[in-house]
Amino acid sequence: MKSALARRTTSFASTTDLVVAGEPEPVDKPGFDEYEDRSVPRSARKSLFSVSAVWLGFPMILTCAVFGGMVVYSLGFWLGMAAILTGNVILMVYVGLLSARAGRTGENFAMMAARTFGSRGYRIPAGFLTTVVIGWFAFQTGLTGSTLNSGMGWNATLIAGIAGISYLAATLLGIRALTVIGVIAAPLYLGLGIVAVVTASSTPGSGDFLSYAGGGGALSFGAAVTLVVALFADSGTMTADFTRWSKNGREGFLASFAAFPVGNTIALTIGGVIVAMGGADDPATTGGDFLGILIDRGGLLVPLAVAFVFINLGSVCTHCLYNGAVGWSQLTGIRMRTLTVILGAIGVLLAVLGIWSHFEDWLNLLGVVVPPLGAVLIVDALMQRKTDNTADGKAWRASPFLAWGAGAAAALAANELLPSLCVAAVGIVVGALVTAGLARVAGRNPAAVEQL
Repeated sequence: MKSALARRTTSFASTTDLVVAGEPEPVDKPGFDEYEDRSVPRSARKSLFSVSAVWLGFPMILTCAVFGGMVVYSLGFWLGMAAILTGNVILMVYVGLLSARAGRTGENFAMMAARTFGSRGYRIPAGFLTTVVIGWFAFQTGLTGSTLNSGMGWNATLIAGIAGISYLAATLLGIRALTVIGVIAAPLYLGLGIVAVVTASSTPGSGDFLSYAGGGGALSFGAAVTLVVALFADSGTMTADFTRWSKNGREGFLASFAAFPVGNTIALTIGGVIVAMGGADDPATTGGDFLGILIDRGGLLVPLAVAFVFINLGSVCTHCLYNGAVGWSQLTGIRMRTLTVILGAIGVLLAVLGIWSHFEDWLNLLGVVVPPLGAVLIVDALMQRKTDNTADGKAWRASPFLAWGAGAAAALAANELLPSLCVAAVGIVVGALVTAGLARVAGRNPAAVEQL
């Protein structure tokens, strides 16, 4: 009898073969099928606008304004903008290539990882990242309560619980909900961000924001670039969970382009401009957080600001919970919506207990460890494009693990010894080079690498 994993592997491999051969595709299941156990069939793929909206609304969040402000506070306006742009170019190439592959195959992140790491080996990177994003869900849910506590004086624990349950319920609606949230969240962020910038422009000396030299923060240029990359290193690596719905590889790339560089650059820049104008209360710790600016203006902006917090941070939470549920569904064989409830409940509990406040530093470290993983997936796909690495019977492939480990080790070493470098870029480059090198060795002697 086939195991659950074997049945799932056969399912997504055969679905891809049907698409390539041009034969009739599987009939969609009634209801809201998320295709968590197989490739998304061509008949279920969505428009470029729909998939782009999913990614566009994700980075246009208050968290990015905070970190954008910190970058500018540390480096000054122009150097800070250069760091933001550099980080987004790295994300554009990194997430774009992974998205193009997802658009071609219709496979989610776990399926892609199985082709690279083997039918059993994929469980390590997939389990790692799908757990990480639940940590982000807990962090942003707790941040919802903390933000409204500081801005409105509301009970942080109660708000975190209400917010978490609401985010869980929205995620149950699947990819459709993520599209709607993106359509609402992006323009709301842009509109209120502009209001905040206009308000900050009345600060004495704000007209000289282009010549802002910074406030002496601790970030180097390389560290600032790494921070920009780290913000979406996890979900960016798991982009296939979203862009597998694209009609083809080109649209998959363009959908992620809506976020990197477009949406993410806008979100970070608004925070940076507010700091450069002198409108931030405490730029060293809260960066370009502009919620207080909106609330201080009073009137209609107060309820809008409250709604903004829920919608804005809810965008991140629903995306992360969706990533986690789809990934763990592939790992366990349990349906995506069942896991949404289970994982969401765990995340809400962590947020309510206050454990979420300890996640930030740990998750930032993942900007060092995670990017090499994506580099391995990209280069392995390019080197092995004509080989079905899942169907060849290998349960484990040693070379991708060696390359991921080498990239992560190089990034961690750079972080300790040369922190002024962009350590995320170091990890990506080393991971990619080692993957390519091991693939060449395996090409000359196929047993050499896999027997290590």
